[in-house]
Amino acid sequence: NGKQVIHHDSSYQVMTNSPIFDEQLALNEYWKQIGGTIFLPGTNRASDRFARASFYINAIPKNDDPKEALASVFSVIRNVSVPYGLNTQEEPNISSTRWRTVIDHKRKLYFFESALSPNSFWVDLNKINFKDGVTRKLDLGKNQENIYAGDATAQFKTAPPFHFLGIDED
Repeated sequence: NGKQVIHHDSSYQVMTNSPIFDEQLALNEYWKQIGGTIFLPGTNRASDRFARASFYINAIPKNDDPKEALASVFSVIRNVSVPYGLNTQEEPNISSTRWRTVIDHKRKLYFFESALSPNSFWVDLNKINFKDGVTRKLDLGKNQENIYAGDATAQFKTAPPFHFLGIDED
């Protein structure tokens, strides 16, 4: 209806671009009945990726070790990522997964994986002074050719604020 709708519920940990959230919940209930150890849909369609991610995120072991928990969550995301470079004319709404991100809320670490980099890197939010109002950016380079590994927090450089089209227009 042209109105913004925000869905939130801690019992749902997976979301894809489509279908709409209510349909995602219905799909989730359907696949719970089937059981992911019997069969899971395997296409690149968002609804299939949603079903796989929903099953796997609830099937992986819950782990107190942050490294193992991170590895488990990233493995689920990789499992549902659309391969880099995949382009299907019949389904232009499906595009390659460029970035995978995971946030560790307890340690305040924001992890990134780029499809174009062999490494994972993270930003330690504990090390950033958000009160100073200084805008900073991490230079990814043209076509993301700059490669980071490990803690990239110190690599952020002072930069002018991002220009949002339609907001800053004269």
